Amino acid sequence: MLFLILVVMGWLNIYAAVYNEDHRSIFDFSQRYGKQLVWIVTTLILASAVLFIDSRFYFFFSYFIYGLFLFMLLLVLVLGKEINGARAWFELGPLSLQPSEFAKAGTALALAKYLNSKGQELTRLRLLIPAVFIIMAPAVLTFMQPDMGTTVVYFSFFIVLFREGLSPYLFASGFLLIILFFSALLFDELWIYSVILLTGVASAYFFVKSRNIWVKGILLLALFAGAIYLANYFFLHTLSTGGVLIIALILAGLSYIWYIYRYREKKILVIYLFVLGSMLYVNLVDYAFNHFLKPHQKERIEILLRVKDDPKGAGYNINQSVISIGSGGFTGKGYLRGTQTKFRFVPAQSTDFIFCTIGEEWGFAGSFVVIGLYVFLLLRLIFLAERQRSSFSRIYGYGVVSVLLIHFFINIGMASGIVPVIGIPLPFIIYGGSSLWGFTLLLFIFLRLDAARTEYLV
Repeated sequence: MLFLILVVMGWLNIYAAVYNEDHRSIFDFSQRYGKQLVWIVTTLILASAVLFIDSRFYFFFSYFIYGLFLFMLLLVLVLGKEINGARAWFELGPLSLQPSEFAKAGTALALAKYLNSKGQELTRLRLLIPAVFIIMAPAVLTFMQPDMGTTVVYFSFFIVLFREGLSPYLFASGFLLIILFFSALLFDELWIYSVILLTGVASAYFFVKSRNIWVKGILLLALFAGAIYLANYFFLHTLSTGGVLIIALILAGLSYIWYIYRYREKKILVIYLFVLGSMLYVNLVDYAFNHFLKPHQKERIEILLRVKDDPKGAGYNINQSVISIGSGGFTGKGYLRGTQTKFRFVPAQSTDFIFCTIGEEWGFAGSFVVIGLYVFLLLRLIFLAERQRSSFSRIYGYGVVSVLLIHFFINIGMASGIVPVIGIPLPFIIYGGSSLWGFTLLLFIFLRLDAARTEYLV
């Protein structure tokens, strides 16, 4: 029922977003709202077919389905149609299909099959690496298209790993990497390195019993840093202050490793690797940001972080979207009465920015209802996942929850101006066949597994 409510709600909002006075009928198939109705009908057929197939098919053919979608991701890089700078679509006559939308279901199936066979033993590195590979393979292929938005979605599967026994320390490390990523873009390199070093010193002070050991390590680091700084100042002239600190830290660590071995201070080693790894990561982020991202991608991140202000250029979409949502007030301007929507101030309003149509015409109250429906859907799926008797079904269920959660959060965050614009669709609501089919496939496989939860899969 929630699925149908969201789909119909999406259809009505697409009609509002691209409403044309010359084509008033919502059943006009020459317009996007008419075409979306066709997608909805075919989606219902797809959903019925998924429910009709025996649940054991999804278990026994998980790896085959995953491999098929990986092959499609490879093939689209060669034969795909380029749209907006990304080679991510197959053009089949009047249809354009995006295989990365369907590969999410394949990845969830393969991950569930692997973790089901290995149990909750993700603390072992040799068992964790294949699971990470299952996630990263489609992510890398999607990144090569390049489609940054969908690439980010694949990382949501790490939530599944956490639920199935991934160390909370590793999971927390992921959040630390996110913090360091944004810090690298916002703050001066030397300031970040200073904070990392102070964090390392404070950790040593509180967790290492022998103060004599870590004090000597700091003195050794200071000695190397001073020597390298002087050499760079008078002779080399090529190293930044951050480069001096990183080289000094590496040399100090190599020189001090016998001390750690002698006193068996594993905590010192962990702190050292944290400090060195954090510095290298910050340096890598800065390099990747300046050399790998395209100019428009860099602009979007800089505008989000308030590093750059460009309301008429790269920041136009976000700015107009926020204005649209804010102009709706509490109850909205009324259906088909949104001025921002009517005069096309927000580009891609029937796709990536569909939520601003909801915000303007339905207001805070309508937006709250839509968000509430998504939250209820996610909570319901978590409940269904937890009641599964099969580990495979439970793990797959959490894969569905993770994908929908990241889509829901990032898309609404994009429209609200709190996350970068990376082109992630709002599930079941935006215009487009690939995303609607992909989400339907993802969801209804789980509903089929839930319907057969009393059956023995293996």
